[in-house]
Amino acid sequence: MPMIDADGCLINVSVEGRDSGPTVMLSNSLGTTMQMWEPQMAALTKLFRVIRYDRRGHGKSSVPPGPYSMERFGKDVLAILDDLNIERVHWCGLSIGGMVGQWLGANAPDRFERIVLASTSSYFPDQTNWDKRLDVIRQSGLAPIANSVIASWFTRDFREREPEIIKRVREMLLATPIEGYIGASQAIASMDNRELLPSIKSPTLIIAGRQDPSTPLAMNEFIRGQIPGASLTILDSSHLSNIEQSHDFTEALVGFLTQR
Repeated sequence: MPMIDADGCLINVSVEGRDSGPTVMLSNSLGTTMQMWEPQMAALTKLFRVIRYDRRGHGKSSVPPGPYSMERFGKDVLAILDDLNIERVHWCGLSIGGMVGQWLGANAPDRFERIVLASTSSYFPDQTNWDKRLDVIRQSGLAPIANSVIASWFTRDFREREPEIIKRVREMLLATPIEGYIGASQAIASMDNRELLPSIKSPTLIIAGRQDPSTPLAMNEFIRGQIPGASLTILDSSHLSNIEQSHDFTEALVGFLTQR
């Protein structure tokens, strides 16, 4: 996998699937790596060239000092595309990946064909919970918050039904560099993309989890209402809808990206 230099940060990138034709770029959630997208890869690689990457501070990418910002994350994406000599892509981002997608859709509209924003928000009015979480992480690492994070990512039914999946996702979370998790969390807490949304002109699909406590349905509905022509698909899932409802998520994603 190539390591691409984005302003002094080495970003771990994977390019899979077709050698030519349309390209889709995937951007994962806070505390995960590109492996989060495994449930979608078989379907996507049949139709697209697929770019996955580990956000700065995550996975195999380097961990520069924080705090980070949505603008910095967005510029990392553009650096990846420039390095790969790819002019335009479809975008699918979940959670913080959707937040970065909002910045990109507003600030680099010529680079994105269709945009999918999943389980995401444009703004968090109360930063208290973020501050408390980061205080715990600074003192004791990610282990003390792992149970509550997993509980917010998946419904109880799914957690009980799929213990092996939960185990793998938990390991992914716990392997996240602490400074990278903190830097990205600070970017989320300070984000306010609300004024950007009306300037997104790419065809946009919002995918929301009906039982998502992290980015509730109302946050996704707000984004849908602010982006001209955006549509909304609601899945019976919690936050990581691409894993909990992988078939329905993939069907919605592929159907939207292949619309004529």
